[in-house]
Amino acid sequence: MRQLPFLLLLIFCVSCKPTSSIITSKDEALKKGIYKAPENKKIAARSTSTTTPAKSVTRATESRRASSKRRIVDRNEDDYIVSNDDPSYMVKQLINAAAENLGVGYHGGGITPSEGFDCSGLMYSTFKKFDITLPRSSNDMAKIGRKLRGSDIKVGDLIFFKTNGKSVINHVGMVTEINPDEIKFIHSSTQKGVIISSTKEPYYERTFAQANRILE
Repeated sequence: MRQLPFLLLLIFCVSCKPTSSIITSKDEALKKGIYKAPENKKIAARSTSTTTPAKSVTRATESRRASSKRRIVDRNEDDYIVSNDDPSYMVKQLINAAAENLGVGYHGGGITPSEGFDCSGLMYSTFKKFDITLPRSSNDMAKIGRKLRGSDIKVGDLIFFKTNGKSVINHVGMVTEINPDEIKFIHSSTQKGVIISSTKEPYYERTFAQANRILE
């Protein structure tokens, strides 16, 4: 009988098929290899880096059977499983954290899944998970880090747009994939919430402004 809630949860898990190249759900992101869900809440892989705690890429989840004298109460449902052998470990963690919110609705000023996100709120919340505090607006985010040429853009960089018909940057996302003729990025759109879009879409091709690298 104790398994009944779990079985009911499985019944309600439904895969979403995307329309065009836009990714609107975690299920589709899993298929595309962009998002990797935690496996049975195992301990998240730790970085081998010796950087300061401010750049720590994950929280360790302690076992309930750990010694009471040394137990760290740091259980976190948002732990992510990514191999620490990959040189792009931090970038993968950031993308995984953002992709966890795929399907969450748009909300102006929102920075949590429960209330929804605006575009800069999604980036602010994602980086904040790793103790990196970004400015709160997309226009201010575009003023930090290193501005990139088109050929230098990589996965994990922030990508900016001017979607209001003016010369001011007002939209931001994070690059998730680079192809010869397009850039895919995760962002919170006003109409569809948190999705993965492409610069091949005429709207974003037309309004692209710049890309910045926050993490060197």
